[in-house]
Amino acid sequence: MSLVNFTAREITCKIVYYGPGRSGKTTNLQYVFGRVPETRRGRMVSLATHGDRTLFFDFLPIELGSISGFTTRFQLYTVPGQSYYNATRKLVLQGADGVVFVADSQARRFDDNIESLQNLQENLLEQGVDVRQMPIVFQYNKQDLPRDLVLAREDLDDALNFRGVESFPADALHGSGVFETLKGISELVLRKLAVGGPAA
Repeated sequence: MSLVNFTAREITCKIVYYGPGRSGKTTNLQYVFGRVPETRRGRMVSLATHGDRTLFFDFLPIELGSISGFTTRFQLYTVPGQSYYNATRKLVLQGADGVVFVADSQARRFDDNIESLQNLQENLLEQGVDVRQMPIVFQYNKQDLPRDLVLAREDLDDALNFRGVESFPADALHGSGVFETLKGISELVLRKLAVGGPAA
């Protein structure tokens, strides 16, 4: 749920990076944070739990423009990957305007991706959100690993991407596909917002 600040003429949108543990959600945020100019981003906040952590920061994108004269600001969040942190996942997911599902491309992590995607759908449904209405993109991370260890983008699309939304191959550690993914989800969120416009 976008926050509209009429005084500052600013709309804040929340994007959540979701996926199984160690798929690259945190790596995505760290890469983006490290490359957005300091003047255009807030500080990164890390809520550490035993074994995983939730990160978030906000930034003003340079090239995505405004809606009805309002500046757009994005808050990026990660959720803990391990299933026993589901209460935290639900909390972080509340009020999300868009989701990046970060899948681990390794064949051995296939079941983890399926389980995490089902968990995302269940948690959205519990909050009264139809996953088919939520702006979402897929990122297939770790595509830099040897071909015999990873599934091809087409195979991951067949297994996970039931809506046929945009998907991005990535190597979040080195930045390949990171900003393309972020731009993809940001544009979807802004497009949905532009249809409704800022509520008066």
